[in-house]
Amino acid sequence: MARERTFLIELGCEELPPGALAPLAEALASGLKKGLDDAEMQYGDVHAYATPRRLAVSIERLSTQQPDREIEKLGPAVKAAFKDGAPTKAAEGFARSCGVEVADLDQLETDKGLRLAYRHKETGQSTLELMPSIAKAAVMALPVPKNMRWGASRIEFSRPVHWLVMMHGDDVIPGRILELDAGRTTYGHRFHAPDALELASADEYLATLETRGKVLADMSRRRQDVIAQVQREAEALGATAVIDDELVTEVSGLVEWPVALAGRFDERFLEVPQECLVSSMKANQKYFHLLDAQGNLVPAFITISNIESRDPSQVIEGNQRVIRPRLADAAFFFETDRRSTLASRVDALESVVFQQKLGSLADKSRRLQAVAQSIAGAVESDVEHAKRAALLAKCDLVTEMVLEFPELQGIMGAYYARFDGEPEPVAKAIYQQYLPRFAGDDIPDEPTGIALALADRLDTLTGIFGIGQRPSGTKDPFALRRAAISVLSILVRGGYNLDLRELLTEAAAQHANLPNAASVVEDVLEYMLDRFRTWAQEDGMAVETYQAVRARPVTRPFDFERRLKAVHAFTHRDEARALAAANKRVANILSKQEGSISSEVDQALLENDAERALFDAIERTRLEAKPHIQAGRYSDALDVLAGLKTPVDTFFDQVMVMAEDEKVRNNRLALLAALQTQFLEIADISLLPQG
Repeated sequence: MARERTFLIELGCEELPPGALAPLAEALASGLKKGLDDAEMQYGDVHAYATPRRLAVSIERLSTQQPDREIEKLGPAVKAAFKDGAPTKAAEGFARSCGVEVADLDQLETDKGLRLAYRHKETGQSTLELMPSIAKAAVMALPVPKNMRWGASRIEFSRPVHWLVMMHGDDVIPGRILELDAGRTTYGHRFHAPDALELASADEYLATLETRGKVLADMSRRRQDVIAQVQREAEALGATAVIDDELVTEVSGLVEWPVALAGRFDERFLEVPQECLVSSMKANQKYFHLLDAQGNLVPAFITISNIESRDPSQVIEGNQRVIRPRLADAAFFFETDRRSTLASRVDALESVVFQQKLGSLADKSRRLQAVAQSIAGAVESDVEHAKRAALLAKCDLVTEMVLEFPELQGIMGAYYARFDGEPEPVAKAIYQQYLPRFAGDDIPDEPTGIALALADRLDTLTGIFGIGQRPSGTKDPFALRRAAISVLSILVRGGYNLDLRELLTEAAAQHANLPNAASVVEDVLEYMLDRFRTWAQEDGMAVETYQAVRARPVTRPFDFERRLKAVHAFTHRDEARALAAANKRVANILSKQEGSISSEVDQALLENDAERALFDAIERTRLEAKPHIQAGRYSDALDVLAGLKTPVDTFFDQVMVMAEDEKVRNNRLALLAALQTQFLEIADISLLPQG
């Protein structure tokens, strides 16, 4: 058996964009694995590493030799390969393509008859021979977001490249990629260890970089180190650090040797809303902010440096000096904004385009007022509060603070509304209009906020669909998928049993001259209800469960969700498959009949015990299930309907539906229609798995 050793490739370069590190490293690992799999090489665990100045992959237990392979090529049929015992041109051509004589070919029985075949054993190549081409293909296939050239070279990559390491165990694999010759020389930290480092073997890569090069090449290890250091610094200050995952990822992508340092800023800045200060610290300086035991912002920050300074106080002072004017800017924006009320900014929205065909933000605000006012009563919101919140909803978009920090939209609007003396439900709604912002986020918990959040999304959905710009593939510039899911989340999680068609009709009516006005409501309705498919699958439901509910004209999302859960629970009952199959059989029988079929059964025409028993069972379950269905207790209703299994099975075993007597036949069809109607009150269970 071929010996196994660790493989290593490292590509050294200028500083890469922090957001590109993980995707590029994982892509390099995937490319290498594909190449090895195609070559049928044996290998163990694969590890992707990255720092701002390097991409690397190590592969454990990579065999030193590709296994030998049995090669088999099929040629023409034997009947066509020989004529009068002599090889034809077809046989000679096949032998020539294989590099042998016709006499060296075998004959192989296949499903298409006896054919000529060529079999031989291909000796596997060594890893040293294979890896240069596999590695080069993997590097050249990297999804580099934006290529560049440097110097006189014609090669392109995300950043200029400077060194290439490629080893198998303690051997260098000769190869050339991006005009770099592979070797065993790597480089450590740009400042702490700038000299060349020779790797004795691939297994020493991480340890050599850490101990001699002051580089933590493992991305996961570097992230953990950043978090641990930030928490230690925060504890030393008696505070709690807010560990933002995106910020951790970004700073981990900016450093090779993280060193956390704590600094402070003037307490006078705490007069500014803390969200403004936090946005400034995160966006401009990549600082972690701190909270006290009461959740209030502490006038301190933690920064991640890329050097272990001999005089940390100098680094801290430099950071404090840099953050001071940034926070002063935030304070200036805040004070400037407070000189004007939100209401005084309404006219400024006239000059801000929401979408060219849908008008300005002022136009959107007018539409929001009408829709929010319409929804208000249904969610128990004060109508005047809803109108006022809709009028002011977008006013903070023209403030200095939000123009500088767009992520503060809604947040600053709520602050300014409170400073202006607006009612608290109005201020809270201005913030909550953007909830939920992502999967799992909170939904609005204030009725006025619910009315405004729904109105905002419904206006956008009907408007953008109405001008023919619905999402396609991965393109969704107006985030309509998120808007649709947000509406569903608010209605379902909030327990509001509102009719989506009615809501969309009201929203669409506020738009003037929509090109697709005639179809927009149904188009958006279909699009939104289709979101339940992914929703159901994420909750572990079979796609057939979604299809069974989707087949019914259910336009209330809260009701749709209740049906989904009930049908999902029903599928785990022993009776489910049999009843699904029976309903499928019923649907097939009824679909083949011409004209409409009544579900009114004439008891006098019931000829045998099986059909009378089914009729009695249908009547009994209808009466028992009706109050459950009316109250939306669909699980309870399906529990009742599950009792139909035995009489349904007996009916199909003993009764011929298509009797010769027309009246008897039609009466039995009516009985089946009544059975089908029972289940269709909840879902089309004929679409569920059967058996």
